[in-house]
Amino acid sequence: MAKLSILLCIAIAFMLSFTLREVVAHTGTATFYTQPYVPSACNGYQKDGVMIAAASDAIWDDGAACGRKYKVKCTGATNQSPHPCRGKKYVVVKVVDYCPSGCEGTIDLSQEAFASIADPDAGKIKISFHQV
Repeated sequence: MAKLSILLCIAIAFMLSFTLREVVAHTGTATFYTQPYVPSACNGYQKDGVMIAAASDAIWDDGAACGRKYKVKCTGATNQSPHPCRGKKYVVVKVVDYCPSGCEGTIDLSQEAFASIADPDAGKIKISFHQV
């Protein structure tokens, strides 16, 4: 009976190691860009929809960020807009482009993605984000 209990505990621990993932949220800022969204640095003239983003040097990773998906949440204002967060609690975007040096935000969301979590009049917002 003791061996069975030990095996059961090992099996449960093994299954949990595959189902539990530590989610590390990072903080930064988001801006937005407008259409046309093609060509992009990752996919050329392939259309990737509108829930997309361009990665700044902070997450670009020499192009390895292409295709990664990020869950982005508005956490507050970076300027005079007192309450820029609105709409959905978060948006999931796919990195399809590169936002070159001098990029104003950690991640540059498509206008549609930005508008789903914040007032576009804010222009730039504070965010938390993590890869999904």
